[in-house]
Amino acid sequence: MREAYYDELEGVFADLSEMTRLVEVAVQTATQALLTGDAETAERVISADAEIDLRREKVENDAFNLLSLQQPVAGDLRQIVAALRIVSELERMGDLAEHVAKVARLRVPGLAVPEDLRPTMTRMSTIALEMVGRLRVVITERDVETAARLAEIDEEMDKLRRLNFTELLRKDWTHGVEAAVDVALLGRYYERIADHAVGIANRVVFVVTGDFPVST
Repeated sequence: MREAYYDELEGVFADLSEMTRLVEVAVQTATQALLTGDAETAERVISADAEIDLRREKVENDAFNLLSLQQPVAGDLRQIVAALRIVSELERMGDLAEHVAKVARLRVPGLAVPEDLRPTMTRMSTIALEMVGRLRVVITERDVETAARLAEIDEEMDKLRRLNFTELLRKDWTHGVEAAVDVALLGRYYERIADHAVGIANRVVFVVTGDFPVST
């Protein structure tokens, strides 16, 4: 009985890992749509978000079943509660990728990001994608060291977000209001993806060690 229980618990984290893979694909594809202005690519992201939502429902149902039928305590309870928090954040990351795709689709056949702002936005998207990829390792392998690395990478994202604001507020801005709104939103979306990645990584550290990382 207990062996079946632990198999089910491990299955919950396997589903979380697969959900992270789907989020990684969504972020990558949404960024491709954003930088190329390809409406078909953007539509793929928007349509695929339904699969991420279904994954969330499965994880939640499995986790609640474990809570109600097995009455876990101590470390096992910690894992299940953490899984419920993690799955919610992963779904939100998928939603944020969908938001990026919708901005891209809105500006087709043009591009949402002006040429002179592309380097900053491209770097933000690259960091967000890297963080989601590393997050999958954190979840799959319960890798505390990689979890700590995510917080360090997020520092660069924060710097880029400040640069993003500086670019928007410069006096020689000539791209109009729509572009300013797009760039502000896109910067926020990528920043939030990174923030969720750090938050999830911290929960995995809590699962492994019983302590949350200390913020600096």
